[in-house]
Parts: sequence; C-alpha cells; structure tokens
Amino acid sequence: MRWRRFLLLLIVVVIAYLLLMPTRVEPVAWKPASAPSLSEGVYADNQRLKATEQVGPSDIEGPEALLLESDFLITGLHDGRLIRTSLDGKTRKVLADTGGRPLGLARHPNGLLVIADGVKGLLSLDAQGQLIPLTTAANDLEFGFTDDVAIDKSGHYAYFSDASSRWGYGHDGEAIIEHGGDGRLLRYDFQTGKTSVLLDKLEFANGVTLGPDDAYVLVNETGAYRISRFWLTGPKAGTHDVFIDNLPGLPDNLAFNGSNRFWVALYAPRNALLDGTAGYPFVRKMIVRALTVLPKPVEKRGFVLGLDLEGKVIANLQDASSGNYSPITTVREYGDWLYFGSLKATHMARLPLTEALK
Repeated sequence: MRWRRFLLLLIVVVIAYLLLMPTRVEPVAWKPASAPSLSEGVYADNQRLKATEQVGPSDIEGPEALLLESDFLITGLHDGRLIRTSLDGKTRKVLADTGGRPLGLARHPNGLLVIADGVKGLLSLDAQGQLIPLTTAANDLEFGFTDDVAIDKSGHYAYFSDASSRWGYGHDGEAIIEHGGDGRLLRYDFQTGKTSVLLDKLEFANGVTLGPDDAYVLVNETGAYRISRFWLTGPKAGTHDVFIDNLPGLPDNLAFNGSNRFWVALYAPRNALLDGTAGYPFVRKMIVRALTVLPKPVEKRGFVLGLDLEGKVIANLQDASSGNYSPITTVREYGDWLYFGSLKATHMARLPLTEALK
C-alpha cells in the first residue's frame, strides 16, 4: 500500500533528522536534584499573582528590565529601545536605541544609566542621551550574552553577568540544554575602566544583585536552578557559596529591596523532559534538533519567589491560570508595590506588596 510506504519513508526521514541534522549544541551530562513539588510544601501551586494589574503602556514588546524613578518606569524593549513611561502609560519618551537588546538596568550615583545589553555589552547613557560603551570583554574573552547589572553604593563598581560566552542573545534554550558552564560573573571598575572575572563556569549566569552593605553579590544560575553568592567583604571575601539550591523553576532576574529580602523571577517551572535527559547528552542533542521545528515545551506560568537574607523562602507567588502575566523575568520592590517585567509580554505589571507578603 502506498500510504504504508509513505509512512515508512516519513519515519526514516524523521529519525535521520533527529540523528544527523547538524547542530552546534554539544550537551554535557549532569545530574540535577529531583525537582521540588508544586502540589504541596513551600512551592505549592497558587493563584496569588492573579491579582496583578497592568502598569504602563499595553503595546510594547518585551519590557525586560525596569526601574521606577519619580513615578516613571524605565524599561528596555525587544527592538533595542529604552523608554521612560508614566504609570498610566499616557506619557512615553524614547531615551535611546542601543541597536541591541537591553536586558538589565541600574542607575549610577552620578546619574548615568548603566545598561547590560545582550548584544552590545555593558553600556551607559548620560544625561544628554549619549550612549557610551563601557566594556565588551574580560580576560580576552568577549561577552556573548550580557544579561544583568547592579552597581554598588559608592559607584566604584558595576557587577554584571555574561550568561554565556558561547551562545548569544536569542539562544538561551541552546545554552541551557547544552549545560556547558560558560557563564561568568564580572566586575567593571568605573575608575580604571578594567573588567575582572569574579566567577566563571556558571550555568547561564543571569540576574545579579548586591546584598546588605554590599557585602556580597548574588547571581542566578538559570541552567543549574540555583543562586550563587560571591563574598566581597569580611572574612569570606573572595570566596563563593550557594545561597539557595534546587529551585522549582528557571531563575531569571533577582533584586534586593535594600533592607531585608530578595525577589526572584522564575521564567518557568522545571521541565521533566529537560531534567530526565540531563544525563544523556545524545538524547538532549536530538531534543535540540526536534525543537527547531517543534514549540518549546515551556509551561506558561507566572512565578516569583521572595527570599530572606538567609535564602529561605518567605513568599511564593504563582499563577498558572489562563491569560496569566508570564513569563515574569524581572521583579522589583518599590514602596507598596512589586513591579514585574517580562521578556515576552506586551506590558508591565504590579502587585500590592501586602498581597505578596500575606
């Protein structure tokens, strides 16, 4: 029968595609801990993020990073623009166009807006609207995916992440599946213009924030489901440890409220297929090939965690209902509100802090 021959041919083509299609991805075997439960315990499913409300304009694409200043939000968009918008979205101004993808923002004490741009490296924007390149490489290795930035109180240093020196912006899926450990935590010295490497071999180095009194810096390792800490002062200075491990999702950006808690945005919950094939590089390579034609199996769930200064969970905010605000990739606490940004949404959102801390 013709249809049987056609079906057999189709099966042969699919198998050949999964086995032989060229790909740069070279997966590394590893063994993640069992994913925490989302049905019970500290990460139990809930709809506490269902109470979020839209803030700012509703027709922007990918408001990833955000800063709130004088009742105006500053954010970076998918098309490379930095905009400043009123909370009601009625007033909007383009501050600059990086020509890349602004992913992290921080204000320097001298007024400069410092930008971690996934394509262009670390930049700054002065009061006249002039973009100034700061750094694009460390130890003779160029940044592949500059992701987030935080500045110490003195304005001496900018701490920032290079998610992957091997994979550029837009290839986060390949980098995480590969698990090659090519992410870095970096420090830029505003006085000397030098860039130094604080930590390397990180699994997709993502969000960055400084802790109390700038004693340490935290960096999200998205591909390892953990937050690592590098000590800057005290007896542990120059050493690093794990702040929290085995998170229930992929940590994206994180922020410190300046007092007593951190907020972590989780891009999505852990994926059973990704975890289950972690020890089988050959299978993961086939998955990479399949995902060039199939949609990524990423659950659409809003997910944010609050942590105390010891890395213990004090808030678990979720929403997996239809029409939720996700993926949440940035979270910042300002006054009585938590503000959220997203790599893919068309607006920003916020939630009363009292609701978040119930």
